[in-house]
Amino acid sequence: MAAILYLLLFLSCGVLIIRSLFPRRNPLVRLWLGASLGVLLMMVLPALCANLLDFTLRAHAAAGVLLLALTGAAYVKRDRHLPARMDEEDRRFLCVLLIVVAPLTALSAYLQTTHMLMPASDGSYWCGQSTYGDLCMHLSFITSLENASFPPSYNLLYGTSLSYPYLTDALSTSMLMLGMSIQQALVVPGTLLMMLTYVGYMLLAREILGDRNKAIVVAVLLFFLNGGLGFLYDFDMMGRDGFAKIREIFTGYYRTPANQPDLNLRWSNVIADLLIPQRALLGGWAMGIPALYLLITSSRARSMKETVVLALWASCLPLVHTHTFLALGLFSGGYLIGRMIAHPGQRRGILVRAGVYLGIVLVLALPQLLGNAIRQTVDGGVIRIQFDWVNNNGGMTLIDGYLWFWVKNVGLPFILIFCACLNARRRGQLDLLLGMTAVYAVADWVLFQRNPYDNNKLFYIWFMFGAILAADYGSVLMQRLTGLRGRNVLCALFLIASVLSGSLSIARECVSGCQLFSATAVEAGEWIAENTEKDDVFLTGQQHINPVCSLAGRQILCGSSLYVYFHGLDYDRQSEDCRRFYEDPENNADVLEAYGVDYIYVSDYERADFDVDLGAIDAACELVYENPDVRIYRVN
Repeated sequence: MAAILYLLLFLSCGVLIIRSLFPRRNPLVRLWLGASLGVLLMMVLPALCANLLDFTLRAHAAAGVLLLALTGAAYVKRDRHLPARMDEEDRRFLCVLLIVVAPLTALSAYLQTTHMLMPASDGSYWCGQSTYGDLCMHLSFITSLENASFPPSYNLLYGTSLSYPYLTDALSTSMLMLGMSIQQALVVPGTLLMMLTYVGYMLLAREILGDRNKAIVVAVLLFFLNGGLGFLYDFDMMGRDGFAKIREIFTGYYRTPANQPDLNLRWSNVIADLLIPQRALLGGWAMGIPALYLLITSSRARSMKETVVLALWASCLPLVHTHTFLALGLFSGGYLIGRMIAHPGQRRGILVRAGVYLGIVLVLALPQLLGNAIRQTVDGGVIRIQFDWVNNNGGMTLIDGYLWFWVKNVGLPFILIFCACLNARRRGQLDLLLGMTAVYAVADWVLFQRNPYDNNKLFYIWFMFGAILAADYGSVLMQRLTGLRGRNVLCALFLIASVLSGSLSIARECVSGCQLFSATAVEAGEWIAENTEKDDVFLTGQQHINPVCSLAGRQILCGSSLYVYFHGLDYDRQSEDCRRFYEDPENNADVLEAYGVDYIYVSDYERADFDVDLGAIDAACELVYENPDVRIYRVN
């Protein structure tokens, strides 16, 4: 299959580039960094070439040529040292890594398959609980980018440029264009990115904790099976209600212990509620963890070459995931200040490397931010100050007590994180502490999206390191308790209490399932994709389950407020124009002319949301497609 071969080309070249640049690095690190670089280049290079060639197969061919040129240049400039080999500690770590990553990746592949347009026997497409809201938006980006001119337009709102970080979705578009089905184009890169995230986090933890494999495994469990103390609310008095709350975890809509806004439980599980549904975040973490790793290793090794690679890597992140890029910047600032405090004799070198890092990033990333994040946050008027994130009544009063909010949301690991921070300087972790604090402080005070919940995309970068420090501090406590009876019982109880909410949330996703697109909607989407032009404009309703924009990738006047509102866009005029045409086509024909509408889409959603005058549309337009639920008209 062409898509797999193209992906393998980028992965292979990424590994060769990293091997040429860093042969003395651990082989496991080289393989992971190389595979991550290959995926990053597959996101970036076709989009870069698309500015001249549109996002076409020609642009992908040009990206392949550019990839080979970069690989050749890296080989010519390669480090002449012999590649490092694995030692005994590396082999032990590899066994641990496989034991942890293999089941997590298998779980991820299952969830990706069942949550990303799983086809049913009747021709409908199904999804899971966590992807019901976001999947249609990502589909609209994936399908609309095919053969699109660059910079791309936002097909959910007429006359608007795409200001969303789209490179992870563009990766799926590439797979789609090279022969994969729409589901395969979602599942294959999604599973690969999740695997890279798991491997990268374990290697990041190893860089901080050394060869303490038990502590590394605990950090992985605390981070990926997170969920806080929400299970206490579900297990409380469960005999009195006949275990109804327990059953509701697996049958209700968002009744999992980790995500219950009515109880102020907002610390969603990483796998169930972030990596699976939020594809931009998934790409951001898979590509952001290598940047964090390079930040730490380049500083410790005082390597200018690694600093330059870090800067180039970081410069690609704004269009992958802006929140990850921001978190990386905040963490970098705090981390480098910590290095200068802890190592006063190295301050000059740290400042020189920091200047190179900052200079390259500003030159390459600032134009991306000005065209995307700035438009969405500053121009959209959504950035604002609000203390303590979602634990706020809208003023300076809190819903829960400050510490209790974080303890019940993050769970028992928050207590260990707090204690670890108090001992950070003594443990040689001041740089990590200041990096984490910079991320936490900004996320706790400044909201960057209309939905305050979105700041969790910053908080979880803090928690990445927090879980590692918690595992480190916990291992110290276990050593201090050597010889104490019941020590292992305490450890087991701590781990169970730390991962139970998250495990239940993941279990709920494993059994969840709901129809996203009906068979008739799928048929209509396929007809549109095959029988209309790429730049045709459709008048539709504002439902988020919309095959016109999601399955066919066509431009519509106004998408769901679930998307356009939270993207900081002004959509009132387009929304009102949709309503007035559907309800009075004869007297509002100006809507069709103003937007250059080519087709009118009428389904059960439009008939439910508007008082559609179908007779007037029949009289004025040509019916070109019809099935039991959908009618499509060509505008004369």
